[in-house]
Amino acid sequence: MSIYINKDTRVVTQGITGKTGQFHTKGCQAYANGKACFVAGVNPKKAGESFEGIPILASVKEAKAQHGANVSVIYVPPAGAADAIWEAVEADLDLVICITEGIPVKDMLMVRNKMKAKEAAGGKKTLLLGPNCPGLITPDEIKIGIMPGHIHRKGRIGVVSRSGTLTYEAVAQLTEIGLGQSSAVGIGGDPINGLKHIDVMKAFNDDPDTDAVIMIGEIGGPDEAEAARWCKANMKKPIVGFIAGVTAPPGKRMGHAGALISGGADTADAKLAIMEECGFKVTRNPSEMGRMLKALL
Repeated sequence: MSIYINKDTRVVTQGITGKTGQFHTKGCQAYANGKACFVAGVNPKKAGESFEGIPILASVKEAKAQHGANVSVIYVPPAGAADAIWEAVEADLDLVICITEGIPVKDMLMVRNKMKAKEAAGGKKTLLLGPNCPGLITPDEIKIGIMPGHIHRKGRIGVVSRSGTLTYEAVAQLTEIGLGQSSAVGIGGDPINGLKHIDVMKAFNDDPDTDAVIMIGEIGGPDEAEAARWCKANMKKPIVGFIAGVTAPPGKRMGHAGALISGGADTADAKLAIMEECGFKVTRNPSEMGRMLKALL
């Protein structure tokens, strides 16, 4: 098994006709079962056309009805990306993966509120991954997003990270020392996003095919601390933890919109301390993540 996606997932790509969408759709199609998994694209202006054999439809609803799409990936430019998320949520998909960086915070607030209202009214809960994330991969089965497929190997280690490149770094280290991954998930660095560390840790804890997890966080926000406290009470598997931004100055945004030390427990040192207290094996050196995890098995 794996978490969230597998070879039976059927994907609709929103923003398939743009340069970014085309480039990454080709990469995802070429990986493992990609040909079978990527069933449709959406662009109302180009409905009826196709890209690399993938039919382009007018709406996500049509992609679901005609091709059984249950997951969406979004490469729509920032101005229209929040509307694209909402279109996929309205179509009752299981999961929406938003790669787009730079969506206005106000737009994300509105979408999040609409998603909560839909759920409160008894509507289907659609999971959101991102925005501003690399996506996720279940090695040798399916890759949805922008991560390099070739560094992954099928195995039993879970990886979850706020940072895209650090996800790849952890995966590459694991693969190099002979440990494969069950799934690797990049949750993205925006202040208002969907799945948090805690959600992904719960999924890995419940997954019979994951034996241990590397959790990578960043400065800014309470998410890592919340996940660590949940893990202390519930997690049955060993965890290696790393927080990016040990040297970051307070009050300055570092790369990701959400990576801002605002005072209190959101510095790297504070988060590392909480993680350690909660039973994580933590490191301040990202090059040790893989080796450290191997030592826990």
